[in-house]
Amino acid sequence: MSKRSLAILAAFGATTIYGLNHTIAKGVMPHYVGPFGFIFLRVSGAALLFWIISLLGPRESVEKRDWGRLLLCALFGMVINMLAFFKGLQLSTPINSSVLVTITPIIVVIFSFFLIQEKITRIKSIGIAMGLLGALALIFMNESVSSNAPNIPAGNALFILNATSYGLYLILAKKLIQKYHPFTLMKWLFSLAFIINLPVTLPEFLEIQWRELPLDAIGAIIFVIVGTTFLTYLFNVFALTQLKASTVSAFVYFQPVIGIAFALISGKDTLSLLNFSATLLVLGGVYLVSKKPKPGLSGT
Repeated sequence: MSKRSLAILAAFGATTIYGLNHTIAKGVMPHYVGPFGFIFLRVSGAALLFWIISLLGPRESVEKRDWGRLLLCALFGMVINMLAFFKGLQLSTPINSSVLVTITPIIVVIFSFFLIQEKITRIKSIGIAMGLLGALALIFMNESVSSNAPNIPAGNALFILNATSYGLYLILAKKLIQKYHPFTLMKWLFSLAFIINLPVTLPEFLEIQWRELPLDAIGAIIFVIVGTTFLTYLFNVFALTQLKASTVSAFVYFQPVIGIAFALISGKDTLSLLNFSATLLVLGGVYLVSKKPKPGLSGT
């Protein structure tokens, strides 16, 4: 099998893990593990794994002038977005989270316009409007509560915060990614995130009754730490060595498909007409935002 084929499998594997995560993580919250306790496990576990694997990479020191940006990246990429996502997942449903996390490309385009003056074409403007319309519909028109989802609108709003925070992280981390080896970058980002998260996440972590955890709950925790947090990053890094970034990012369209299908098959969620319609709006918007303009067309 060629490296390109392996890279495609790696990108699809990362997307599959993300899609499954919505239902698997939801299954243990908040009965066995609180959302913030889960972040303690996720960040500390990933930090440990990245420190171990960094032994296989080059020995690099972070320049003094880069620590400020590194701190902001950790704040937006491994603190605010993770806390918002897992708290949102506790309050809302796997299907809603599967859909709303895909608006990150739309958020990136909006922030790029304001922060680095990147032009927004007419097509991208339509995509932004479609994506935000679908997201707002899920927040304000969805039912307020359902089984194991005590506050769907608030949870969906947190998913938007998650996507917004992650979008900022992608913009801020661009220079660091070009400068440092991925292992170096990730070990320090997760280490900083662990310290920042500690006051918020430690209380719920200490509440975990480890002796009462069934095997499936332990399996879910391991899946989130090793799969969702560690392997997905490694898979995407390898995919980017063989594929264009635009090709890898296109796999975001599979995430809600996998997430929704798994939630329905496992009986953990149901798909309403509103959810289906909003999903089409969001995915259509993300497609238009991610679409490259044809040569010779300004789109303005």
